[in-house]
Amino acid sequence: MHTNSAAAHVVDARKTYGEGEAAIHALAGVTVDFPAHRFTAIMGPSGSGKSTLMQCVAGLDKLTSGEAFVGETEIGELSKNDLALLRRDRLGFIFQQYNLIPSLTARENVLLPLILGERAPEQAWFDEIIRTVGLGDRLGNLPSQLSGGQQQRVAVARALVPRPDIIFADEPTGALDSRTGIEILTFMRRAVSDQGQTIVMVTHDPHAAAYADNVLFLADGQIVDAMAEPTANKVLDRMKAFEA
Repeated sequence: MHTNSAAAHVVDARKTYGEGEAAIHALAGVTVDFPAHRFTAIMGPSGSGKSTLMQCVAGLDKLTSGEAFVGETEIGELSKNDLALLRRDRLGFIFQQYNLIPSLTARENVLLPLILGERAPEQAWFDEIIRTVGLGDRLGNLPSQLSGGQQQRVAVARALVPRPDIIFADEPTGALDSRTGIEILTFMRRAVSDQGQTIVMVTHDPHAAAYADNVLFLADGQIVDAMAEPTANKVLDRMKAFEA
């Protein structure tokens, strides 16, 4: 059931790739809210539709049918230009591949969404994020001069600095060593608890999911379960049930 406190939601979301007998139903009629100021993890076996769901909610992919909303804005109704502006001004993204611009310094990559939107950064907030992700002495470096973990920290800072309505994170710790991953997840958790940020994260890692407020489980393009106050062990047990 949709509530006004949802930062985003989808109604009867369907996404089909291909046609006829070869058609793959990546989403098979999903209706779900992503609550504001909460950390939601999306889990499921490979091919369950979890990344497709996130990409359609975030306006990175288009639903075959159904509706996707950010706040009260139905994104399927937006022109290409308006959709680009919505993504730039209201959404933040953390990808496993970092998606940094190689010719820009770490500082310029972090500030890119604000530069494109012609907005000035909040200096105290910028400083706090840079301190938390441990990039203080790396802001002048190009991505090629940074380790994978440092590049992911730049990507996390870039998503958080503009204070977007929602941050979408696709396997944000998948390429990181466990210690760096824990630091990134702890910071994301704090951004929700202390700053009221909203995060939607796709992950296959039960330990990452344990940082969320609630976990949605997908299988065959449908939500088959949800878990509040997850722990790594509870999530792992639930994931094992999929394989059984």
